[in-house]
Amino acid sequence: MSGFVRKFGKAKTFSNLVVRFQEIFFLKLLLQQTPSQQFIRQLLRSILLFTTKRWVMQLQSITTTTIPGYRVYEYLLVLSPHEELWNRIVKVKTEFSEKYRSDHAKWGKPHIILANFLQYELMEERLVNRLNMIAMGFHPIKVELRDYGSFPSHTIYINVVSKLPIQSLVKTIRTEAQRLMKLNDDNKPHFILEPHLTIARRLEPWQYEKGWLEYSHRHFTGRFIADGMLLLKRPLHEKAYQIVRRLSFQNLAVTTKQGELFG
Repeated sequence: MSGFVRKFGKAKTFSNLVVRFQEIFFLKLLLQQTPSQQFIRQLLRSILLFTTKRWVMQLQSITTTTIPGYRVYEYLLVLSPHEELWNRIVKVKTEFSEKYRSDHAKWGKPHIILANFLQYELMEERLVNRLNMIAMGFHPIKVELRDYGSFPSHTIYINVVSKLPIQSLVKTIRTEAQRLMKLNDDNKPHFILEPHLTIARRLEPWQYEKGWLEYSHRHFTGRFIADGMLLLKRPLHEKAYQIVRRLSFQNLAVTTKQGELFG
């Protein structure tokens, strides 16, 4: 009997649930068995659990998409090069896109990503306050770029040679702001501790193999002073990011504990 009841949990729709009940009910009639009260109670319990689960899922969907303040956004925290270097990198990405038919190379922006995460819109003000306190206490970073690297077998990027100060910044953000960047246990923030500037990602095997064969022998140099970081966001399942705030590095004697009074 319990085996029959467990099968109800596999039903994806209420109509499937009813069909499963009919199959079992008529099977028992063929076997000249009258459904017991225990069987009926188990059936009703299964229906109740099924409908409750569907109701909760629908409520969660409404909560994260339509109730003001509870909409979920995808956030990026990035370092961006100056305009001249930005344009040079865009040219590299465009060339790669045209030669190897990579949409990401064409549309992805030339940022160094520090962290990415999902969060409710209502947390944004507190998060910005905390990140601003971190930035105010951090010094401008000299970023040096040189040649190309890859993550086999899906990503090709420009190497960041000056890793240590960026890693220090990311670790500080992780220590001081991680709690405000966590949506739930299934959606935790991702901190990038291997700094790089992506040319193309999500490559097909042939794109990666041919692209890396070429770019592993190509050269690129560039440098810029990162005097701040950008917080970007976009609604889930949309492509375009918008700037939330530019957070300037000021190298001031502040602590995030002071910031907690306001965040």
